[in-house]
Amino acid sequence: MIMTPIIKCSSLTKTYQDGTEEVQVLKGIDFSLCAHDTVAIMGASGSGKSSLMHLLAGIDSHTSGDVCLQSQSLSTLSDNDLAKIRNQSLGFIYQFHHLLPEMTAVENVAMPLLIAKVAYQKAIQKAKEALDVVGLSHRVHHKPSTLSGGERQRVAIARSVVHQPLAVLADEPTGNLDRQSADSIVELLLSLNQQLGMALVIVTHDHMIAERMSKRYHLENGVLQSV
Repeated sequence: MIMTPIIKCSSLTKTYQDGTEEVQVLKGIDFSLCAHDTVAIMGASGSGKSSLMHLLAGIDSHTSGDVCLQSQSLSTLSDNDLAKIRNQSLGFIYQFHHLLPEMTAVENVAMPLLIAKVAYQKAIQKAKEALDVVGLSHRVHHKPSTLSGGERQRVAIARSVVHQPLAVLADEPTGNLDRQSADSIVELLLSLNQQLGMALVIVTHDHMIAERMSKRYHLENGVLQSV
């Protein structure tokens, strides 16, 4: 059975202007992501890993080539349509949790649903369910300042999956955590991959994490290669 990729990019390039000089960060990248995939992308700092993630999500625009989300070219979408399809289809996790400090855990998790105009009470209920999935049902009314680093990242993970996205893109999600917390977060992400069927892409420097993914790539000199 041939599966239609959730995300597919073809001959993707990205060039930045540095004064009078052009710097080509990504050079003709081909990549596809299907349901249930677990993918690690590795590479040295400054190799373009975050740039690639931003292009795959339509957060940044590419120089040439194409990125398709559910077979729809992102370059054909308006900003509003692009924001809507990201909200509905993708989840994001970053090295820093980016939780809103004035809001409780459950309010932070509910944000993607509220942005999508889900009714408040329904959004809060779904957020509570997501926090239960990540083991934080006892912390729903706590603000980020009262949570540990690992707990804050679990809240961020709950926020990324509360709308049951097709794929989660995680950029160094364990970079600020100790080994035990990092392993716990990766275990959680892999469990959610199995439970919800969501695809998972992790940018990481951690070889132990990369080895747990079903597919591994290395980005060097703007070229993405399977390893």
